[in-house]
Amino acid sequence: MQTDFLMFQGTGSHVGKSVLATALCRILRRRGIRAAPFKAMNMSNNAWVTRAGGEMAYAQAAQAWAAGVEPAVEMNPVLLKPEADHTSSLIVLGKPEGRLPAMGIREVRERLIQVMEESLNRLAGEFEFIVIEGAGSPAEVNLAQWDLANMAVARKVRAPVILVGDIERGGVFAQIVGTLALLNPEDLGLVRGFVINKFRGERSLLDPGLTWLEQRTGLPVFGVVPFLHDLRIPQEDAVALSDPAAPLPKPSANGSWIRIQVVRYPQIANFTDFKPLEEEPGVQVEYLTRPPPDARRPRPHLLILPGTKSTVSDLQWLRERGFEPYLKSSLQAGVEVLGICGGFQMLGEWIRDPAHVESAYASVAGLGLLPASTRFTPAKVTVQVEGVHPESGLTIRGYELHAGCLEANHKGEPVFRITRRGGQAADGWDGCRLADLPVWGTYLHGLFDEPGFRRWFLNRLLPRGGEGAGEGGDPYDFLADQVEKALNLSEILPLWKPSV
Repeated sequence: MQTDFLMFQGTGSHVGKSVLATALCRILRRRGIRAAPFKAMNMSNNAWVTRAGGEMAYAQAAQAWAAGVEPAVEMNPVLLKPEADHTSSLIVLGKPEGRLPAMGIREVRERLIQVMEESLNRLAGEFEFIVIEGAGSPAEVNLAQWDLANMAVARKVRAPVILVGDIERGGVFAQIVGTLALLNPEDLGLVRGFVINKFRGERSLLDPGLTWLEQRTGLPVFGVVPFLHDLRIPQEDAVALSDPAAPLPKPSANGSWIRIQVVRYPQIANFTDFKPLEEEPGVQVEYLTRPPPDARRPRPHLLILPGTKSTVSDLQWLRERGFEPYLKSSLQAGVEVLGICGGFQMLGEWIRDPAHVESAYASVAGLGLLPASTRFTPAKVTVQVEGVHPESGLTIRGYELHAGCLEANHKGEPVFRITRRGGQAADGWDGCRLADLPVWGTYLHGLFDEPGFRRWFLNRLLPRGGEGAGEGGDPYDFLADQVEKALNLSEILPLWKPSV
């Protein structure tokens, strides 16, 4: 079977490579082409756990769902998860392999190239088409000799490259022309054209620039993708949380709101947990880096401590920013407080790390809002789980991705009954809550992806007279529709499949 390739590279981070790769995966699926995503190396703290228990970037898992296939670690063979001390956790083919300093990639590059090539070969043996995504920019001249994710991949399979530029940030023509100027002749020959992303405004004002770009470079502009306000797919980079162009939440029919605040600490991880909440009508999700002054806004209905790559470091940051008294006063005022994974660990009484798995401290006092303690061990838990939420009777699904485990649940009640772990029958419990205060924690990521549980949970928070949680269409179809309208696919498709 012949496998075809197309690669999206960008003029920088957060220009839209992931979004366009996701759209193409769904477009190919709708044309009956069995496709798979691939990103050789991703740096992100948003991770997914596969059915087999492997850890991979959430963005490539989402691209697999768009393609209608099961996520596999070969789609993202190398994952770097940044930590607080200028190091990253190294995940290779879904398994942790310790920490890597900022320039440590030099020592392991040759092995990682081999892993990348083997992963590509496995995918090529199963799929008709591979949609490849680059990382950052291919024109980082200081890092070019250690490249793993951009032109090194394109050269390996002779993949046609489409260069994506972000016009929202300004200077898109300089971005594109400057990137081309810094590529060596072999790599330059792989670039087949451009996509301008995140455009809003009058198209006639842009057209002269597009003509100039095509004349200057001799390469076509394949299309101009508008700024997609209603995009409902997970974002890869935390920069998306502070994007000034992010859309406003959809109001409910009668104007009532559920206000949710999420603490955005420096090492926030798996903030994709909250994307389904952001898309519900009448739900306003706000990410906080400091507690808001009481006089300036009302209390939220829900305050969330999300996952983190560095629990102790972010707990220290949380305290320095004054969140501890804000959490406690909010709880006393009736605000529900939820901790997920690392946030759950923070809510407990103690975080113990005698082997120094995560930090230099053997023991750190938690916030003391839940009667539970955590112990870190070298073994990492990566597993998909299913269970039941006894209070609602609803099925829940999610995944665990953590090093620390619950050491003691002194007086709290469990939250979920676990019936399956890693595809095997199980009989256990997850989480901790108090009977007399609205505070609880869980290790389960992805809880709000389940429509039934999400709607039950939000409707329970809903102010009196509010509108129940709604239901939207398929976000991948919406994305594919918008991108198909914007791109000249009759020019793009022949790049890899002249018969299409």
